[in-house]
Amino acid sequence: MIYLVQTDTTVGFLSKDMKALNTAKSRPLDKPCILCSASFRELGVKVPRRYKNLVRRAKKTTFIISNGLSFRVVKEGAHAAFLKKMGAMYSTSANETNKRFDIDFAKSKADVIVEDERGFFEGAPSMILKLGKKKLKKIR
Repeated sequence: MIYLVQTDTTVGFLSKDMKALNTAKSRPLDKPCILCSASFRELGVKVPRRYKNLVRRAKKTTFIISNGLSFRVVKEGAHAAFLKKMGAMYSTSANETNKRFDIDFAKSKADVIVEDERGFFEGAPSMILKLGKKKLKKIR
């Protein structure tokens, strides 16, 4: 199942199946997606000790850890409520690869459309930080 959802940053596809998301976007099946959850504990991710406070306090930030896993914890708003109900899900932007958001494309690829009072809008994407053993690197 692929859900079309307004996230806290932009319009996104969410699914329990990462390969389904990559197929919908015509990307390589092994291309990683962000794992999103409303609870850090649900992710079961081990973050280097020096970054624990940063990760705990971050908002609208995606983190990449040394094993290549990227994750995001959404703590507030309608998107967090959706994730609390559904559990951890893979996420990607709801656009064709390397193209701008198109509502017709997004609706054609989604199995379930979850629209709230905000409607759908393309906002600023989340910041991406790579957490190395000794260094922090800003990707976006």
